[in-house]
This record gives sequence, C-alpha cells and structure tokens, in this order.
Amino acid sequence: MTDNPETSLAPFLSLRDDNEQIRREFVERVEQAIAAADAAALHELVGNLHEADMGDVLEALDPELRPRLIELMGREFDFTALTEVDEAVRDDILEELPSETVAQGLREIESDDAVEILKDLPKEEQTEILDRLPPPERVALARSLDYPEDSAGRRMQTEFIAVPPLWTVGRTIDYMRETAELPERFFEIYVVDAGHRFLGAVPLDLLLRSQRPVPLTALMEDDRHRVQATDDQENVARLFEHYNLIAVPVVDAGDRLVGVIMHDDIVDVIEEEAEEDIRALGGVSVEEELSDSVWAIARGRFKWLLVNLGTAFLASAVLGLFEGELQKMVALAVLAPIVASQGGNASTQTMTVAVRALATRDLTDLNARRVILREILVGLVNGLAFALITGIVAYAWFKVPALGLVIGLAMICNLTAAALGGVLIPLLLHRLRFDPAVASSPFVTTVTDVVGFFSFLGIATLWFGLK
Repeated sequence: MTDNPETSLAPFLSLRDDNEQIRREFVERVEQAIAAADAAALHELVGNLHEADMGDVLEALDPELRPRLIELMGREFDFTALTEVDEAVRDDILEELPSETVAQGLREIESDDAVEILKDLPKEEQTEILDRLPPPERVALARSLDYPEDSAGRRMQTEFIAVPPLWTVGRTIDYMRETAELPERFFEIYVVDAGHRFLGAVPLDLLLRSQRPVPLTALMEDDRHRVQATDDQENVARLFEHYNLIAVPVVDAGDRLVGVIMHDDIVDVIEEEAEEDIRALGGVSVEEELSDSVWAIARGRFKWLLVNLGTAFLASAVLGLFEGELQKMVALAVLAPIVASQGGNASTQTMTVAVRALATRDLTDLNARRVILREILVGLVNGLAFALITGIVAYAWFKVPALGLVIGLAMICNLTAAALGGVLIPLLLHRLRFDPAVASSPFVTTVTDVVGFFSFLGIATLWFGLK
C-alpha cells in the first residue's frame, strides 16, 4: 500500500465529514465502482486508505458488496483492514472469499493480524487456508493458533530479529541492511543462543549509538522483561502499563524465543478488556456486535434479564410482607421505591469502582479493609445528606412529620448497605473465582432493593405502630 500523499489526498479529504463519520457520498461512489466492476476507479477511491479507514468503509457497504470489493482490489487490498471490522462482518466476508484469496492476503500482513483473522473460523476452514501457505508461514500461524485464546501466544507476531551473542554491532547493522525480509517495524534486537533460547535484548537506539566493534553482549539487557506464550493477555497488558514498555519478547516453556508483542497490540488488549468489563456490568455478552442479528442479541441478553427477573420477585416478596401496612398508608407505597432506587444508584457507583479496581489489581488483600471502611463512611455521609433532603420533601408532600423521619432513617440504612454490598459482593465473587464484572450487578441490586424496602417499611411499621 503506497503512502504517497499526493495520490491519497483527494479521496482522504472526501472520506469523512466534520463529525469524523464516513460520508454517504463516498460510500455511494465506492458502491457504484463495485457495481460497474471498475477496478481502476475503486483503486483511486480506496487504494491508499489506512486499514482502519478501509475497515470503516467495509462496514458501511452492503454485505454482498464487501467481498466483491476485496476481489476487485486484488493483491492491493490490505487484509489488515479485516482486523478493524466487527467479527460478524469479518466472518461473513471470509465465508464468501475463496481460500486461495484469503491465503494470499494473509501472506502480506503481520502474523498477529493473520491470527486475528483466522482465530474465529471453523477448524476445517482454518486448515484449508493454512494448507495454501508456504510451510514456514503455515507452521508459525498454526503454532500461534494452538495457544489458548486471550494468551500472549495469540497476540504475538512471529516476525522479529534474533542474532547470536558473538555478533558485533557492525555485523548486526550489516545484516539488517542486507536482509530483505525484516519485520515492518521493530524496536529491539534479540540475542539467542544456538538453541534459540532467549538471552537478552538490545534496544535499537543503543545499537545505533554504539561503535561497530562493540559486541552485542556488552549492550545486551539480560534481565529484560519477557512473557510466556501461555500468559494471559491482560497480565501482559499490565506489564506494559507498569513498566512503560514498547515491546516484550515472548518465550515458550523451554525459554525459546517464539515471538514479540508490540505496544499497538497491547492498546487493543486494553481497549478490549475495558469494553468487556463495561459490557459485563450491564449484563451484555462480550461477543455481542453491532452487526449481530436481532435473534442473536436477544438470546445473548436473555439470561441476565432472567436473573434480574428472579431478583425482582425477591424484592417484591419483601413488599408482600407489608401488604397490610401499604394499604393503610398510601404514602408508604409512594415513597418506598425512592429509597430502593437511591440505594441502587449508590451501589452501582461503589460496585463500578470496586470491579474496575479488582480488574486492574489496585484492590488487593492489603488495602481491602481500608477500602471497605472508606466506602461505608461514604455511604453513611451520603445517607445523612439524602436523609435530610428526602425527609424535608416527604414532610412537605404528605404533611406527616414522622414520615420524614422514617424515610430519612431508611435512607441512611440503605445507602450504607449499598456501599457495603457494592464493595463486598465483587470481593466475594473474586475470591470464589467468578468474574465480578459479570455477576455482581444482579446481586448488588437485590441487596439494595431488599434492604431499602425492608428498612423503610419495617421502620414505618414500628414507628406508626401499624402492626
């Protein structure tokens, strides 16, 4: 893909509007070129787009036009663009393309991007595509696909520069100048022994500032951070974040160098993990995509809605315990949902902070007690504040002085319970090795509903002597 600004400027200027959205006019021109099978016009329009922009264009096209665009572009189509689209869109495109076309496209991109494209395909389709690749590339991709999902081995690229420890700076530089097939972008030179075991790394800037006769062993960082191919990608991302790394070598169980993870891959991991936590807190499947069908989305959301329905019946059962009291004083039925709702909002705030702190390892056994106490005090302070506000409103509304006191006491109880439940439930689920982001929400909501209704109606029953 060429980066000549003179040839790419015109289509780029007309690609997006002021809101950074793909212009409908641009998409229509692309569709017209595809319909006319005008490869030259298509190259003029999208031939110099960045892969991220090409991904956006693919998603904007009608589904049947997407594979036709790729076929018309031929070898000029950058298959990296398929890593920028929804998985459902990518799967539909790959299903329509010949295996030979896909295999040829994968040969032109980095191995980590090729793995991203292949990983969700059925095993037989993976095998059919891999069989069309040259043996070295086929073996490298197959090995990466054998690593666990969300592991460093799935994220690594197998293109790197590894040299023996006896080489000098000059010989290493000459090797890079004379070798045609080097990684597209690299920041370190890795030193390995005869068995390809990792010995250390030489930063590229240090290499270029050193004299030619200097041996690499004099520059090598032998204590360089490295990760196992089976390590979870979230732990690898945390390593990058903690030590401000740009690249990390990946080794197998025998400490042999098998790949490297780059910072741009970790940006994707961080974004995916954050999105996963956000979706889980809302009871939405991490596999859900905007391009999914109505049935697929409804089926994915159903189970957590079912759990919430069960907890809602539990909260309603608490109201049933006070059915007689609710009939005697209508104000109780009017005000009870306010207490429960306020507790639910407070617990969501606490739960969000706790779940995120657990995900980033900021909430640990060492500081858990302090965090729990802090959240209880926060709940108590807010409970006192909202007790005063709701008490005044309740008195002004129903002209019953004691009713303001009752709802105020209930508000203190529920906001304190909300803060306690919002932090203890995620901690407990984490201890039991359940994902707190997925499972916390319905349980925390139940706690605040039950405590809210029970505290308000229970205090009202005792105060007004309705029983």
